[in-house]
Amino acid sequence: MTDIDPRTVLLLTGIMGGLMSLVLYALKRNYPASIQGLGEWSAALLVLFVGGLLVAGRGKLPDLVSISVSSYLLWCGQYLAYVGSQRFFGASPRVAPWLASITGLALVQVWFTLVEPSYHMRLVLTTGVTAGLSGVHAWLVARQGSITFARGLAAGVLLLLLAAQVMRLVTSFTVPFPANAEFFDTSSLQLIYITSFAFSVLLFSISAVLMATDRLRIELEHLANHDSLTNALTRRHMDDACRSELERCRRHGRSMALLIMDMDHFKAVNDSYGHQAGDQALISFVARVNALLREPDQLGRFGGEEFVALLPDTALDEALAVAERIRDACTLAGPAPACTVSIGLTTNRKDNDTMDKLLARADAALYRAKAAGRNRVESA
Repeated sequence: MTDIDPRTVLLLTGIMGGLMSLVLYALKRNYPASIQGLGEWSAALLVLFVGGLLVAGRGKLPDLVSISVSSYLLWCGQYLAYVGSQRFFGASPRVAPWLASITGLALVQVWFTLVEPSYHMRLVLTTGVTAGLSGVHAWLVARQGSITFARGLAAGVLLLLLAAQVMRLVTSFTVPFPANAEFFDTSSLQLIYITSFAFSVLLFSISAVLMATDRLRIELEHLANHDSLTNALTRRHMDDACRSELERCRRHGRSMALLIMDMDHFKAVNDSYGHQAGDQALISFVARVNALLREPDQLGRFGGEEFVALLPDTALDEALAVAERIRDACTLAGPAPACTVSIGLTTNRKDNDTMDKLLARADAALYRAKAAGRNRVESA
């Protein structure tokens, strides 16, 4: 390992980190604004890149710059990466206390650089700060629900960095320092310390790109399956879901219910109050219906003011009770203009029922509800 030049490792990894900073910045420019944290991740890699260049200039630049300023930039870069992850996962960063603490520790390091020079104390400070930031960052990433490959990679890299820092901190007290010890020592411990940090930065940047790509895929899938106005499911998704549920019922001899709901006199709402009020009425309707449905139930928008609800494992009498609760909820006054609803429902039959037959029966029941005066429930 003594053949490895630590300065070259830092320079090469710094250059790669700078390139990954540009990649993340490009993602920020092109990805939806709802995917946050990309700007902080990009800035973090840029700050780490500059800090790494200053570290590589040790012995050629003044100690204040190559030791104290570089360490401060490296700590700020690590904290910026943590802030990026907080924003990415929807947490609110507390920037002021963290920056105050990092600045205070940087001033302490200035003391041990210029006033009472001590390589050991600087090493303790650097490894301690890096270990602390890596630990809280790894905990943030690891507790975000089920682990995906991207988040597993990020958490794993941060935990490995934490382990390397703790190992270097412990060995700094147990392994004697040479009289001329310095940062670019080619001892095995120092090489592990430097290379683990350098490659952790690079691997974390890769995991950040993967996490952002995963989030974009999830958002695109959501947009493909949900109505942009009401957030109800799309007709295409509902068609697929109904066919799958019908097939499941056929295999296991179970019942399912299908409700077609149409908001009464909806055109009058648009004409009287404007299209924005009509949009609000649709949004309010979906919110009220979703509040009455179970977790397995699905609500979709078939177009305009017509909606369909799929109720798995539901018999006719149960479906009628659900439909009446929906009708009652929609007659209550609310922030949106009042708009009653007519509902037609049906359940599957034990023979070779099809999606088209289900829809036809439910639609016929809805037509009867409209013909009978609206604001009522009819079943096939």
